[in-house]
Amino acid sequence: MSTKLDIELFPSILNGKIKAPPSKSLSHRALICASLAKGQSTITNIAYSEDILATISALELLGAKFERFDDKLIVKGTKRIKAPHNAINCNESGSTLRFLIPIFSLSDKEISFTGNHSLIKRPQSIYKEIFTQDGNTFKVTDKIIKVNGSVVGREYLIKGNVSSQFFTGLMFALPLLEEDSTILVDGILESRSYINLTIQILEEFGIEIKELENGYFIKGNQSYIPKNYKIEGDYSQAAFFLVGGVLNGYIKVSDLEHESFQGDKAIIDVIKAMKGKVIYMENGFVTESSSTVGTSIDLSDFPDLGPIIALLGSLSEGKTRITNASRLRIKESDRIESTVKTLKALGANISSTKDEIIIRGKTALKGGVTVDSYNDHRIAMMISIAASLSKEKVILTNANAVSKSYPNFFEDYTSVGGQLNTIKE
Repeated sequence: MSTKLDIELFPSILNGKIKAPPSKSLSHRALICASLAKGQSTITNIAYSEDILATISALELLGAKFERFDDKLIVKGTKRIKAPHNAINCNESGSTLRFLIPIFSLSDKEISFTGNHSLIKRPQSIYKEIFTQDGNTFKVTDKIIKVNGSVVGREYLIKGNVSSQFFTGLMFALPLLEEDSTILVDGILESRSYINLTIQILEEFGIEIKELENGYFIKGNQSYIPKNYKIEGDYSQAAFFLVGGVLNGYIKVSDLEHESFQGDKAIIDVIKAMKGKVIYMENGFVTESSSTVGTSIDLSDFPDLGPIIALLGSLSEGKTRITNASRLRIKESDRIESTVKTLKALGANISSTKDEIIIRGKTALKGGVTVDSYNDHRIAMMISIAASLSKEKVILTNANAVSKSYPNFFEDYTSVGGQLNTIKE
């Protein structure tokens, strides 16, 4: 994590335009596909957030080579999967860890993964079950995960309510095996949009995944092909400014594909469902100050939007109920707890159960408090937008958490009128 940053955030009107940062979800996936392709790919419109840097470092250990430029990356894919001698440091990136475990396992050697303590604590029981079923080793301690043995071509049965990252990790590795594989879904599949995103980008790099009625068929002996690929703008990050425009001004966000497979594109539907004004531009959206109303939001397919939707509900008339939110508890922070505690401190009427957030909207937030980011990038960004709407200034500690996914967040924030002052850096 970068140097500790504490800032003062002041009430302000958000008015202006930004370009959405590159999609972190697509960047992870494109880098992995390019690294598995035999040949050279060029990935353009990329931002070097801490999560993306973690994936690049891990893929270098896999055997890929990278030539970095400001907004593009030349990738030379690996000819064979290597087993590094040192532990693979995934920092705080859940995508890096869960996407790469099955890929590195193809070396059929013992591999160690490490990272921030909160990352290693995240549930890995799906992989533990998969590896032990095939007689392989999967051990988790407080600081490290050790894997010995390869995933195999077979039928997998995975619960539909677990993180889509487990499905994606298998989808990267299984096409490289000689045998065909099938992933069957046990129950209702949540976060389907993230799996669709994986299938889309795999197809771009020459890998075919066939959808079945209750799962996916993955043919063996496939090969990744090099490709020049441009990363589209990120709805997950743009959501903070889109909501900021609805609550407090007029914001244009460009470089957002209207037909994107990104699950967090749902922020547009959520804003509209809550009577917020959204104007479609050719390559993005405009949101403007609106009288929004509460509603019920099922978060199961786009959990990362939880904090900013909670802020929107806090300043919408009536009751907002966010359901199927339990996955928020196993993110960088317990995002149900951190969202509720933070917004309550700012003056919102908000409470929670095990997997729901219940909000009764107010006309304004009071502010006048010091709140922490919990070292969670999405909490830090939510607080920043909330502070602009508060009656009094807000002090945000550990604001540097935004570097995990959106290093230029505060530059964009001030460019549209957000006012801040650095206290400690």
